[in-house]
Amino acid sequence: MESRLRTRLQQIPRRWLLAIAFTLGVALLSAAVLWHLRANALQAQARELTLLSLALADEADRGLQGAQQGLQALRAELQDGRLPLAGAARALQTRAALMPLVAQLWLVDTQGRVLSASQAGPAPGPATFRPALDGLRADSIAVGSPFADPVTHEPMIAIATGFRQTPQGVAGWILAAIPARALLGAFSVASPALDARMAVFRDDGIRLTGAIVQPPRLPPAALAQRLAGRQGVNALRFGDGSERLVAVHDLPRFGLQVVLTRSIDAALAGWRQTAQLTGAGIALLLLVVAVAVRRVRRADRHRDEAQRALQQQRSRASKLEALGTLAGGVAHDFNNVLAAIVGFGEMAHDAAAPGSEQWRQIDRVLQAALRGKSLVERILAFSRGGARTSTVFELEPIVQEVLALLAASLRPGIVLERALDTDGARLRGDPTQVFEAVMNLCTNAMQAMPRGGRLSVRLERAVVDRPRVLSHSRLEPGHYLRLAVQDQGTGMTAGVMERLFEPFFTTREAQAGTGLGLAVVHGVIAEAGGAIDVQSAPGQGACFALYFPESRDPLARTPAAPDAAAAGAGQRLLVVDDDPALVALTSAMLGALGYRPTGCTEPAAALQALREGGERYAALITDEVMPQMTGTQLTRLVRLVHPELPVLLVSGYGGAALALRAAQAGVTRLLAKPLQRAELGHALDELLRRR
Repeated sequence: MESRLRTRLQQIPRRWLLAIAFTLGVALLSAAVLWHLRANALQAQARELTLLSLALADEADRGLQGAQQGLQALRAELQDGRLPLAGAARALQTRAALMPLVAQLWLVDTQGRVLSASQAGPAPGPATFRPALDGLRADSIAVGSPFADPVTHEPMIAIATGFRQTPQGVAGWILAAIPARALLGAFSVASPALDARMAVFRDDGIRLTGAIVQPPRLPPAALAQRLAGRQGVNALRFGDGSERLVAVHDLPRFGLQVVLTRSIDAALAGWRQTAQLTGAGIALLLLVVAVAVRRVRRADRHRDEAQRALQQQRSRASKLEALGTLAGGVAHDFNNVLAAIVGFGEMAHDAAAPGSEQWRQIDRVLQAALRGKSLVERILAFSRGGARTSTVFELEPIVQEVLALLAASLRPGIVLERALDTDGARLRGDPTQVFEAVMNLCTNAMQAMPRGGRLSVRLERAVVDRPRVLSHSRLEPGHYLRLAVQDQGTGMTAGVMERLFEPFFTTREAQAGTGLGLAVVHGVIAEAGGAIDVQSAPGQGACFALYFPESRDPLARTPAAPDAAAAGAGQRLLVVDDDPALVALTSAMLGALGYRPTGCTEPAAALQALREGGERYAALITDEVMPQMTGTQLTRLVRLVHPELPVLLVSGYGGAALALRAAQAGVTRLLAKPLQRAELGHALDELLRRR
C-alpha cells in the first residue's frame, strides 16, 4: 500500500506538489487568522449586547419605579382620608390617566372583593401575585401573572401594593394594570437586529412578556431557572440546535429578570463574509490547479459525447437512407403498374358510353389509381426520389396559408399561437412539398393533443456559426429559416424518437393515418439541404424545429397557365421503355393525340434507329430506369448524332439528382410517372412548338 502511494506521488509533477504545498500553507495561516477574528467578533458582540441589556433593564426598572411611586401616593391618600372609598371610581380614572404605564386601577379588600375601579371589569386574582399579597411589606411591590384585557385582549401584567385601614375601617390592596409591551421599552419599537430577542421573567419562571428561543418541551420556568445566576453574557446552545449569546440582568426590587439574546450566526455575519472572501481566495488558488485538468477532462468527455451522438446520427441516417432506397424502388415499380392502370383506364373511360354503368366503374378505377399515385408521391417524398420542381419562393406566405387552413378547422380546446418574423425571406425548393411538410407537422402536433392545448408556430431567421449536431440531423454553418412547431401533447419516449421519421411507423390507430406524414417532412427537409431537431419527453409535449437554408436568389416568375393540349399533326415519335405494356400504352395515348409513335423495348435498338434515320422523328420519349441502358445514358449517345432532337425523359424515381443528371445529358423535359394523357399532350406540344 505504501509503495503504491509512493509511486502515485512520484507520478505527480514537482510543480504541482509545490503548488499544493503552498496552497495548504496559505489555508492553514488563513484559518488561524480567521479563528482570531472570530473570537474578536464574539467579544465585540458580547460588549454590545451587555450595554443594550443594561439599558433595557434600567428602562424597565425606571418605568416600574414610576408606577410604584404612583401607587404609594394613592395609598397615602386612601389612608389619610383624602380619597374616600365612596365615589372613588372617578378619582381612580384621573389617577390612572396621570400615572406612567398604568392603564387601569382597582381597590381590592383583603377578601379579594373589588371596592372601586377606574374601569368596569374583574380584577386579577390575589393568588396570581408574587410575593404573596398576604405577607407583602408596606413599601414593596408584587407582580402578578400575565392576563388579557377583557376589552382589547392586549396582554397585561398587574402590580400591587397594600394599604392599611382607611378611616372607614377597610384594608386591602391597590392593583394597577400595565401593558406587557411597556416592559420591553425601546426594544418593542426598534429592535437592534432582526435576530435579537428580549423577554422579561418573574423570579418564579413566569414569562411576563417578550419572546425568546426555548428548547423543545422546556417550560419558561425551567428556562428561567437555567438562566438564574447568569448575570452578564453567556453563550448557550438551545434545544432547537441554535447557539445564541444570552445577556441576563436582574431587577431585584421587583423580582424580575431581563433576558436579551442574539443568534451567534447572525452576530458573526460580518466575520463570515470575511471568511468567505478568504475561502474564495484559497479556492481560487485551488481552481488554478484544477481548472486545466477539468477543462481537459471536459473536452475529452464532450468529444466522446459528440462522437457518440454523431455515430448515432450516422446510423440513423444510414437506416433512413436504406429505407428510402427501398421505398423508392418499390414506388418506382408501383408507378409502372399505376401507369398502365391510369393510361388504359383513360382510354377505356373514353370508349365507354358517358353515364353508363361501365363508364362509372372505370371512373372509380381512375379515382383509386390517382389516390395510389398520391400515396406513391408521398413515399417518393420521403425517399427524395420524386421528380419535383425547384424554384425560389418565400416561406412565410406558405406558413400563413397553412395556419389559415388550420385556424378554420381547429378542435375545441386547441389554441393556435403564431410568431412569423421572416418577411421577404426566401428558400429554394418545391413549394408544394414544403406546404405539405408544414401541414403534416402542424396536423401531427394537433393529433398529439386530444384534450386540447397550445399549438405554437414560430418562424424566424437563424445564423449558425459552427457545425451543430441536432437530434436527427447535422446542421452546417450558414443562414437558415427556422420553423418551430411546439405542442403541449403527450410527448414521446426515446424509442419513439428513434423511429420517428421511418415510413409507415405510427403510434396511432391504423385508421388514423398511414405513418407517412413525418417521413414526408424528413424527405422535404433533406431535399432542401436543411436539418431537423426534435425535443420531447413523455408528458412534456414536443417541439419540431426545421432549418431551411435561406436563399439569396431572386424570386421565380409565376408561369402562365398552359393552354389546352393541341393535337399532334402526324409527327413521328420514338418511344423507349423496357416494359412492353408501357410501350403499348404510351403508343396508344400518342396515337389518340394525333401522333405516329414507334415503340422500342431495347435502348440499343432505338439508338440504331436514330442513327439510320433520326431526321424522321420529331422527338424521343424514353424511360430512365432500364436494365441495359438508362434514359440519360441513351440521351448522351443521341446527342452525338442529333444535338437538336427534343428528348422527353419519363421516370417514377429521380428527384434533384436525376434532374441534374438529365440536364447534363441534354434532356429537354422531365416528366413523372404515371403519365396522364393531358400532361403528356401539353409537354409534347410545348417541345414541338419550341423546336
